[in-house]
Amino acid sequence: MIYRRLGNSGLKVSRIALGCMSFGDTARGANPWVLDDAAAEPVFRQALDLGITFWDTANIYGHGTSEEIVGRAIHKYTRREEIVLATKVSRPMHDGPGGSGLSRKAILEQLDASLARLGTDYVDLYQIHRWDPETPVEETMEVLHDVVKAGKVRYLGASSMWAWQFAKLQHVAELHGWTKFVAMQNQYSLMQREEEREMFGLLADQGVGSIPWSPLAKGRLARAWGTSTVRSGNDPVADRIFAADDRAIADAVESIAATRGVPMAQIALSWVLRNPGVTAPIVGATDVLHLADASAAVDLTLTDDEIAVLEGAYSPRLPTGF
Repeated sequence: MIYRRLGNSGLKVSRIALGCMSFGDTARGANPWVLDDAAAEPVFRQALDLGITFWDTANIYGHGTSEEIVGRAIHKYTRREEIVLATKVSRPMHDGPGGSGLSRKAILEQLDASLARLGTDYVDLYQIHRWDPETPVEETMEVLHDVVKAGKVRYLGASSMWAWQFAKLQHVAELHGWTKFVAMQNQYSLMQREEEREMFGLLADQGVGSIPWSPLAKGRLARAWGTSTVRSGNDPVADRIFAADDRAIADAVESIAATRGVPMAQIALSWVLRNPGVTAPIVGATDVLHLADASAAVDLTLTDDEIAVLEGAYSPRLPTGF
């Protein structure tokens, strides 16, 4: 596995991140396709065998049960200091005033709850899980700085939003001498390239690393068009963020993969990895084959002709997933 600095920070992370939305407890509201502790064990063990030590979860995943499973896995299969652990805050956890959003109350309450579920006293990367229009950015950035100074968080990150919103957050932090973001978890794949217009330029200017979510377009770029999986039939998020008429893109990936003699996922991930602003795509694995493909993609180099074919099928569209 290759390791790279996250933006201009000193934090080094594996070139592939393990997305932990795939883990949870269905009895407590998690999606029907998630893996419990026992089913997730082979995935965690393979991640470690492959050197994938950057693990990303969120308080909302499985209504907290993903964090619990990830925390137990760290204690059972490795050591805390071997893992770069990331989680998120802002999505609704309960109806109380501290149950959602990016207010001082919510961030302090939800961070402590995440730490308890993860079984640790700090997270390496704490990310705001989208923009909060109801909280002043000064309030959000000050409390995020406070939790860093308190030792509960090592680095800060953000997730999908408009470039002007991210620029405003960074500016406020710089203006007051507060901790700035070093990571942006934005949506980026062959089926959603709108981040190339403004966000990637802003990230380069600010020295922020991109850790894209859904680099395989919720699996659409990992299998032949028209085929389905248990997750694809039970994931309403995918229906909201991807169009139904992108077959040409999937067909291009399938064709190049067939010529190369490799799985489609390797081609699609290799394309994402070639972007100089991308530090580590997040791969949500429910099978050990998923991580094997992701690891192999790190060493796969596409030709200029292949890139032209892959990109030629894309048409401009509205950004999604904010």
